[in-house]
Amino acid sequence: MRFDILTLFPRMLKGPLSESLLKKAQEKGSVVINILDIRDEASDPHRTADDSPFGGGPGMVMLAEPIIRHLDKLKTGHTKTIFMTPAGEKLTQEKVKKLAKEEHLILVCGHYEGADERLSKYFDEEISIGDYVLTGGELPAAVLVDAICRYVPGVVKEALSVEADSFSDGLLDFPHYTRPADLNGETVPEVLRGGNHEEIRKWRRKEALKRTFFRRPDLLAETELTQEDREFIKEIVLGV
Repeated sequence: MRFDILTLFPRMLKGPLSESLLKKAQEKGSVVINILDIRDEASDPHRTADDSPFGGGPGMVMLAEPIIRHLDKLKTGHTKTIFMTPAGEKLTQEKVKKLAKEEHLILVCGHYEGADERLSKYFDEEISIGDYVLTGGELPAAVLVDAICRYVPGVVKEALSVEADSFSDGLLDFPHYTRPADLNGETVPEVLRGGNHEEIRKWRRKEALKRTFFRRPDLLAETELTQEDREFIKEIVLGV
């Protein structure tokens, strides 16, 4: 899978996208990530990529032409272009899984007061990672790339760990434990040390439901629950 990221501040992305699993994925060739400076397609010696807004007001607006020139060079018949902006559709795990099926994504990082509105027709989607505002779209772009790459074959060594992630089945993840079994008097649940895989499965499912019920009850309304799940929720409500 290939990512081309257009940004005014390339160094903001180089660290997050060159460590851990993403570094290994790029070394193996599972993922290609290109970080491109929007200013490289500026039309003047000063590499100008923004200007003051028509109508007045504070801040600057990103110029359309440098971005359009980049897009014209990068887009192919299998490209999806995404603008990272607080005004976009909120990112969800379902959206991540859908985007992971694409061959080529171009991410344009918004900055300042945003980009010239006439650029909107060049974007297939606009995405936000949450209802808050950051300095620019660089960190959201890194978040999106990281989330998508987890679904690219060969990036995460154990594919089952991706399937069990929070939100993958509509629920928050169950609690995890490792050594030591006794940490300052707090012990690991006995069921996890007993070796009964069916009991472990039930415990994990119930704990995932419990965590979701108390922390994110809104997710349960959108999750397809089995009869077993409903019985677990009854027990959770009764405190069993």
